Amino acid sequence: MTKRSIKKGRPPGSTTFQRTTAIAFGDAVRSVRMQQGMAQETLANLAGIERSHMGKVERGEHLPTLALIFRIAKALKCGAGDLVTAAERNLQDDEADSIQGDRHED
Repeated sequence: MTKRSIKKGRPPGSTTFQRTTAIAFGDAVRSVRMQQGMAQETLANLAGIERSHMGKVERGEHLPTLALIFRIAKALKCGAGDLVTAAERNLQDDEADSIQGDRHED
């Protein structure tokens, strides 16, 4: 039995970024922010991040860490679970829309 060497980093071609999840979470954040009439820059300041970073989160270009999700939720005066639940609902809605689209193509 040969021992395999351990290589640093991810294997070539692998990724941990899940675009659909990031978009669903970003849409949830944007929805709550806009319901509160809060500017993106204000939310970013309250969460302690750059406005451009918040923009990336809302556009689904960045999937935030758990710590950042908590900071965003605190800035929005809601629970992190509320944001995750809304993101989950967005994913389910997207999946349902995708299935509906498949049915209409037949």
